[in-house]
Amino acid sequence: MIRIAVVGAIGSGKSHVAKLLGFPIFNADLEVVKIYKKNYKCYLKLKKKIPKFIKSFPINKSEILKAINKNGKNLIKITNIVHPIVRLEMNKFIKKNIKKKAVVLDIPLYFENKIYKKKDIIIFVSAKQKKINKMLKKRNNYDVKLIRKFRNIQLEVNEKKNKSNYIIKNDFKKTSVRKSVKMLKEKFFK
Repeated sequence: MIRIAVVGAIGSGKSHVAKLLGFPIFNADLEVVKIYKKNYKCYLKLKKKIPKFIKSFPINKSEILKAINKNGKNLIKITNIVHPIVRLEMNKFIKKNIKKKAVVLDIPLYFENKIYKKKDIIIFVSAKQKKINKMLKKRNNYDVKLIRKFRNIQLEVNEKKNKSNYIIKNDFKKTSVRKSVKMLKEKFFK
């Protein structure tokens, strides 16, 4: 089984590219949402670390966002609790899909959390910052300060790009991205 990781800047279109690849996807952001809704142990740990913000179970995402906005150090506390659970779920996902031709890992902190393996195929989704900002502003939960705090815990975009095997340019037009993904898939599975 081939592990394909999709990386890039916040809002660059990683999840879109991951879907276009057409293999089972592990989406870390969606996994975090599930953890907030269903993992009581996580709730207890977060309540202990940031009691002023975590009020009830299931965890309300707005409480998490308030905690991060109030103090950037809270983001580190949260990630230290949540990311080991995400990794555990990712490993279960990989085991479950071991017989598949490939799996896609859509994990924003793929490099930062040292999830990569030597044989992983890493695709960097490249997009112009102006276009990214335009797309981010369309999101319901758009918050500039929050995005900055998340960017601060991520590797520089150029560093991610340099560590990647392939680059897909996302101009946010469906046809060009589809064409790039199709060409890459043909390369992987000759």
